[in-house]
Amino acid sequence: MATQEGKDLTNYRKSRPNKHEHLMNRAKVVAERSTCLRRKVGAIIVDKDGVVLSSGYSGAPRKMKHCLEIGDCLRTSLGIPSGERYELCRSVHAEQNAIINAARTGATIVGGEMHISSEKVKNAYSDGDGNDKVYGPCIICKKEIINAGLEMVYLKEDGVTERRYTLEQIKRLLIQEEAKWRKNLRRNKIIP
Repeated sequence: MATQEGKDLTNYRKSRPNKHEHLMNRAKVVAERSTCLRRKVGAIIVDKDGVVLSSGYSGAPRKMKHCLEIGDCLRTSLGIPSGERYELCRSVHAEQNAIINAARTGATIVGGEMHISSEKVKNAYSDGDGNDKVYGPCIICKKEIINAGLEMVYLKEDGVTERRYTLEQIKRLLIQEEAKWRKNLRRNKIIP
């Protein structure tokens, strides 16, 4: 065993995270920059070798006041549950920002992977416990991930088992979500 000042370097090296854990940790660090009052979300996009091409977090559009600065979330004030009425959200989602930032810098992300860290802010939801389930990118981000040509999405959401989605699975989830919305709209007689 190699030692340095009495420390067991072999045991120290065993604590090294694998590549996937490292990338998820980086997404979590990016999430710390999030300015959303409901969730801390960070996303990184990597190429097939694991090289980071882009990152993004949930926050207001560039040079606009963030919810943290305003001190209010419109969706929370209106009692809008998680997963609904995204057009009323001031934030650009982390997944969207990672894709946009790649475009701004000219990074080619087709065939890449996205790693997402999502953490609910305590007491941020109307029910007070933050148990609203998300389980994956929102319907808007799913469409953008598909069009960006990302091949795999990894999501670590607190309170939920880590998940991974292939591009085909993201497409199927989008179709299922659209079907659910159509069913609800028909039930409420909004569409025939």
